[in-house]
Amino acid sequence: MSKKIAVIGECMIELSQKGAEVSRGFGGDTLNTSVYIARQVAPEALTVNYVTALGTDSFSQQMLEAWQEEQVDTTLIQRMENRLPGLYYIETDSTGERTFYYWRNEAAAKFWLESPDAPAICEKLATFDYLYLSGISLAILSPESREKLFALLERCRANGGENIFDNNYRPRLWASREETQQVYTRMLACTDIAFLTLDDEDALWGEKPVDELIARTRQAGVTEVVIKRGADSCLVAMAGEEVVEVPAVKLAKEKVIDTTAAGDSFSAGYLAVRLTGGTPEEAARRGHLTASTVIQYRGAIIPREAMPA
Repeated sequence: MSKKIAVIGECMIELSQKGAEVSRGFGGDTLNTSVYIARQVAPEALTVNYVTALGTDSFSQQMLEAWQEEQVDTTLIQRMENRLPGLYYIETDSTGERTFYYWRNEAAAKFWLESPDAPAICEKLATFDYLYLSGISLAILSPESREKLFALLERCRANGGENIFDNNYRPRLWASREETQQVYTRMLACTDIAFLTLDDEDALWGEKPVDELIARTRQAGVTEVVIKRGADSCLVAMAGEEVVEVPAVKLAKEKVIDTTAAGDSFSAGYLAVRLTGGTPEEAARRGHLTASTVIQYRGAIIPREAMPA
């Protein structure tokens, strides 16, 4: 019987300017991860659900249809008549440096736990095998919605499910570092698999030796800690076992086109193998392969035919 993972988060409309041209797409860390998991697993082994809220506008409809084409289950996505998806704009200067502008304060995804349908959706999610979310999934919620989310995570765990967290720390989405530290500490206390980007951990907690980071995360109760270090090897720390270092795929500098979604796709590759019976080392190798492929193409979601075999 197929296992089920629900990926919880926000996808936004993306406008990007290059010269005089503006192109439109969709972007979101958790959406990237859900698509890349779905592309690398057989549906009979693992089904991928995306959980968010959208509007009833044409952009939202296009998003839904694109995700369905990727074999991502959208049945738990809410459509809100009085809301729209968030939007962000990428401006690229003559040196290739990018600046991001966001319009998301009233985005539908922020309110997915406040609707009349939310309790029924949470009832279903509590029965899933895996719930996955990122730091952004937490950051966009009100404190009241966060409480509801933590209650859901605890219920899922009590039912035998596992929670998966990717730290993805974005300071502009939080009131303060102290608030983020408190929320992340609580999140890790109900997390089974944690993906921690080292740069984000350093920004949030201050630079500390990696063994201290692993010890702190294990102490919170996480049994599987994956440290992402960009182009360097990743570290996998399983409870009661030696830390395993898995080298990244080395690419020539000219092959790296766009690092958007590198971390999201690494997590997806890792989970595609790990949640279908692979070892942590096999999973990390797949994570590196997926990320190293994605960064050779422009944009967060690469052509399906470009995916590694």
